[in-house]
Amino acid sequence: MAKKNLSKQKKMDTRVNFTPMVDMMMLLITFFMLCTTLAKPQSMQLTMPSNDQNVEKEDKTVTKASHTITIYLGAGDKVWYIAGLPDYEDPSCVKETTYGAKGIRDVLIKHTVEEGYNPVARIMKAKQDLDAKKSAYGSTMTDEQYQKELSKIKKGDLKSGKVETMTVIIRPLDTATYDNMVQALDEMLICSIDKYVIDKIGPEDQELIDKAGVK
Repeated sequence: MAKKNLSKQKKMDTRVNFTPMVDMMMLLITFFMLCTTLAKPQSMQLTMPSNDQNVEKEDKTVTKASHTITIYLGAGDKVWYIAGLPDYEDPSCVKETTYGAKGIRDVLIKHTVEEGYNPVARIMKAKQDLDAKKSAYGSTMTDEQYQKELSKIKKGDLKSGKVETMTVIIRPLDTATYDNMVQALDEMLICSIDKYVIDKIGPEDQELIDKAGVK
């Protein structure tokens, strides 16, 4: 009996060529790299005293005492502050407070109350209005426009007029924690403080806080 010729099934090549996909991924990566806006480093502008001889001596100070606060971050989640410029001969100028709305925030707001208006409160109110405008239904405000308006507000350039801004000097002790620094910086953000400096404890400050019992 003759054997039947059995046809063998032809095997298909199922290998996928990924070379075009690699080329496409490289093109996409290049596209996103070119279109992405890189984060710009932020720096704080410091106001230096003027050398103009025609300027009065009291106008040459870097910041006004009425709009300056020095904050010391210590152990045990404690925080102290000096309203105005430090008086290194008087340790009683160092006062204790707390973090949050009833602490540093309240000090920052009440310290600048003068002549019937509160600059810090007005700046905070202007920021709240800007946030509401940005998040309003149908708002067309871009992030760039928002940041531009926010920068003006932090500098005290309000629609109702120019107001004095607060200068805060933050001096953390070696006993302070990282969380203490984060809480202090959060208060700067909430109060829209544009000018704040993280400074080291100098010899005069160390002597003052030792007399005041700050640890």
